[in-house]
This record gives sequence, structure tokens and C-alpha cells, in this order.
Amino acid sequence: MMHEGRDVWQSMNLEHPATFDTLAMDSNMKQMIMDDLERFVKRKEFYRNVGKEWKHRYFLYGPPGTGKSSLIAAMTNYLNFDVYDLELTTFKENMELRNMLIATKNKSILVVGDIDCSINLQDKHS
Repeated sequence: MMHEGRDVWQSMNLEHPATFDTLAMDSNMKQMIMDDLERFVKRKEFYRNVGKEWKHRYFLYGPPGTGKSSLIAAMTNYLNFDVYDLELTTFKENMELRNMLIATKNKSILVVGDIDCSINLQDKHS
């Protein structure tokens, strides 16, 4: 997004009603994910003390309509985190991507959609 001639990176307004209560998913799997999210959030100070970045990853895959976006919305609503939708094909150089990631707010979920379609992206100027 451009604003006054410069790139502006901002979280998206995700108004998706999904919660872990409404998510059509195995109840044990839901509980495992919620426990994992809670454990991650509670360990922020531990990450800092051991010199690690406070970040966590989930890789979701599957055909359209299998609930990936609903799970992301449930996670977002559960944690009350911001959501950023990253389209890798919009970046011509790694530095552009790096600058956007640095500008991402703490307590955010970064969604990289269709990463398989962006695999050939490489910064030829780095």
C-alpha cells in the first residue's frame, strides 16, 4: 500500500467470526493448538532471556475450503493479535520484504498465502 509516496505496511481488518468454539475441527486438535498458543504467549520472557526471537510458526496447507482461513481467524480472535497478509510477489528485492517485516507490530500473525506460487522469488541484487 502506498501513502504519500512511500510504502505503508499495516495490519488487515479481519472481521471473521471464527473462534475455537465454532471451528469445525477435531476437539483434541483444537485443544492442542490452543495449549500451544498459550504456552508460546506465556514464554515471551524466556525467549528474551535465552536470546531467541519471540516467534512461532504454523504451516497450513490444503485445497481451498478446508478451513485454513478459519483457523487463522480463530487463532487471531483467541490471541487478540493483529493480522498481516503478505503477498510475496509484490516484492522485487529482499530489502523491501525485510523492511516490511521490521515494521510489523509485535503480537501479530503474518499470513503468507500461496507460498508455493512464490518459490521462484529471489533477490538478484543482494
